[in-house]
Amino acid sequence: MRITDLMIKETMIMDLQATTKDGAIEELIASLEASGRINDRALFKEMIYKREAESSTGIGGGIAMPHAKTKAVNEATVVFAKSSKGVDFESLDGESAKVFFMIAAPEGAANTHLRTLAALSRLLIDTDFIDKLMKTQTPDEVSELFDAKQAEEEAAKEAKEAKKEAAKAQKTPDVIVGNPNSDEFVVAVTACPTGIAHTFMAEDALIKKATEMGVNIRVETNGSEGAQNVLTADEIRRAKGVIVAADKKVEMARFDGKPVLQRPVSDGIRKPEELIRKALNGDAPIYRSEGKGNAQETKEEKTSVGSKIYKDLMNGISHMLPFVVGGGILLAISFLFEQVLGAENPIVKLLQTIGGGTGAFHFLIPILAGFIAMSIGDRPALMPGMVGGLMAVNSNAGFLGGLAAGFLAGYVVIFLRKALAGLPKALEGLKPILLYPVFGLLIAGAIVFYLFDPIFGGINTWLVNVLNNLGTGNAVILGLILGGMMAIDMGGPFNKAAYAFSIGVFTSSGNTNGAMMAAVMAGGMVPPLAIALATTFFKNKFTEQERKSGLTNYVLGLSFITEGAIPFAAADPLRVLTSCIVGSAIAGGLTQFWQINLPAPHGGIFVAALANHALLFLLAVAIGSVISAFILGLWKKTLAAK
Repeated sequence: MRITDLMIKETMIMDLQATTKDGAIEELIASLEASGRINDRALFKEMIYKREAESSTGIGGGIAMPHAKTKAVNEATVVFAKSSKGVDFESLDGESAKVFFMIAAPEGAANTHLRTLAALSRLLIDTDFIDKLMKTQTPDEVSELFDAKQAEEEAAKEAKEAKKEAAKAQKTPDVIVGNPNSDEFVVAVTACPTGIAHTFMAEDALIKKATEMGVNIRVETNGSEGAQNVLTADEIRRAKGVIVAADKKVEMARFDGKPVLQRPVSDGIRKPEELIRKALNGDAPIYRSEGKGNAQETKEEKTSVGSKIYKDLMNGISHMLPFVVGGGILLAISFLFEQVLGAENPIVKLLQTIGGGTGAFHFLIPILAGFIAMSIGDRPALMPGMVGGLMAVNSNAGFLGGLAAGFLAGYVVIFLRKALAGLPKALEGLKPILLYPVFGLLIAGAIVFYLFDPIFGGINTWLVNVLNNLGTGNAVILGLILGGMMAIDMGGPFNKAAYAFSIGVFTSSGNTNGAMMAAVMAGGMVPPLAIALATTFFKNKFTEQERKSGLTNYVLGLSFITEGAIPFAAADPLRVLTSCIVGSAIAGGLTQFWQINLPAPHGGIFVAALANHALLFLLAVAIGSVISAFILGLWKKTLAAK
């Protein structure tokens, strides 16, 4: 497939009018929408901004590549645009962006499409090619330039493949580029969260610079199609150093004992020479896959204790959430059927068995504890963590005991690695299959068995009693806090902390029966609903496209999908976040003022009937949403004022 099959002329913008990053994204999305290449503008925009939040796609050198892979895309498309004035796109080099490629990939993008997008990314490393692009005047000239360049690249690739086959026939070492007479050899892995653009741009930048330096290099890419050009054990052994330019997790255990330079994927694009030189000189920490520590102190900034704890906790919560949502929704449906069919109905029993305490909900705390432990101590810690979590479930330690069991198991395995580091090399293979599992389980299990029940059981009982006996005033304050936290970052740390707390109370509750769940669900529903209301009733404050995007937030808000408000918050954080926090806090507080219980962890309006005061729950959400909408609508300036 040619690049120009995706870069259709009808979508090209030869003179971008936008002067800001948000404006440029809007203009590029509008071109996609006008050509019918996307079916949900709001969702596509949300995914574009989600990728921007991870790191700017203004890659430097005057190029910006905003991209998203989502079901909102009908057909894989690349929108080409250029700006004579330049746009401050928060580029990594601080320079204005003048050439834009907005990549829209459908969720089920074929491998052919992904390879074509990778080929496009590689072309953009060539500064001469970018200069020629800037001089084009018509879409036809752009297409001709890309066709000619791709033909040139394909010819070079065929020549390289022929050379590689010849090398195989002669049984020479499989090194992709560099000086065959040089023993200067490094290996690299490149990866970005979406695996569409930056992965391959970093690969090409490293290969190009290595060729100039006369250094042999092999680069493995972790793109949308998975790992390609996977490094062999022999190549890793022969390499003087390893470069990992990645913004997502890659397989690291294979690099044990090697100098490994871990950097963002953007450094692979912008600083290839620096990375290659550091890898060649061994100017990188020695990687230890079993937590033995680095042979030399890393020069990179260390992660703070708080960030590490949060990362480990989020690893557990993210793996637990499918059990919460799947089991919780089935359990909620069973409650609805129970009111009509009775508790002994076979359908009710089936749903409660699958979703409840002997089904999905039975795994909540073990999964949470296991993946917290795995985040700390890698795979050897998974089993002790899960067993510790299960023991907490079967005792009175509950949710808090499960949390502690996860952290305990992770650090027990790290302790064992250090304690067993002096064993003879002949016993190295026994550690992961015998020593870590047996001693890790024994130590973690014994501590949970003897200490957790009296300590965390007491705390858990106290917490449930406090919640059961909260006075109305204290309950309202807690509801205000939890509801407001749901809107602070709309899916970020504060949001997840509030949700995790409510899940803990939900799984350990005596008579609370979902009281805190009502507060966080109401707080999470408010932001998208407030956006929808504001765009409907304050039309002069929003563009036509924003009003269209606002409509989808009715559905997202009613479904308890807070993230629907993210694009609006990204474009106008002060007004949107402030107004949403106020409304969400009020909604959460009202649920506690009216003593509303909601025994379902997800579902929004679709599980509202399960609340003990369903109409009051909906009224709390409505009041919070209206207040937020009016604050936002009155605060925002009219379009004319803009």
